Amino acid sequence: MSNSIEQFLAQVEKKAYRMAEIATQNQSDALDIVQDAMIKLVEKYSDKPAEQWKPLFYRILHSRIMDYFRRRKIQRSIFFWKNSNDDEQRDDQIAQASDFITPEREISGKRNIEMVIAGLKRLPPRQQQCFMLRSWEGLSVSDTAKAMGCSQGSVKTHYSRAKESLKNVLSEELV
Repeated sequence: MSNSIEQFLAQVEKKAYRMAEIATQNQSDALDIVQDAMIKLVEKYSDKPAEQWKPLFYRILHSRIMDYFRRRKIQRSIFFWKNSNDDEQRDDQIAQASDFITPEREISGKRNIEMVIAGLKRLPPRQQQCFMLRSWEGLSVSDTAKAMGCSQGSVKTHYSRAKESLKNVLSEELV
């Protein structure tokens, strides 16, 4: 594995993990998803030019997250009789969200970030991914569309809806 792909993976590792953790709301599943995406990038695309790695990596990550939701849906339909405590788990994960926030943030900043993360967790998966790719990763509309496997118009729609939903969540919390 070349040194530059190692550097690239080191750069995207934390953000990719956070994206997967917010989407799955499960730390170990998020870690598995990120590791799988990294392995796939190295195995299949390390020979591509470095400027293509970011959209390719996030395309793989997005696919792995969508696969996770498909598997969960199937598992829920097969094991429908099991009663899960999803609401309690979700509350615990929101409470633990501060573990992922850097300690140098001020208390008010922590509260705002926790509210944004809680709001992100409420969004549909495509809106989550779009918002994080555009806002956190700074991908262009074009690169986000490539990463998500959709049109640029869909990216704009998902991003707009995500921002509106987050704005509503934050305004509710601040009232």
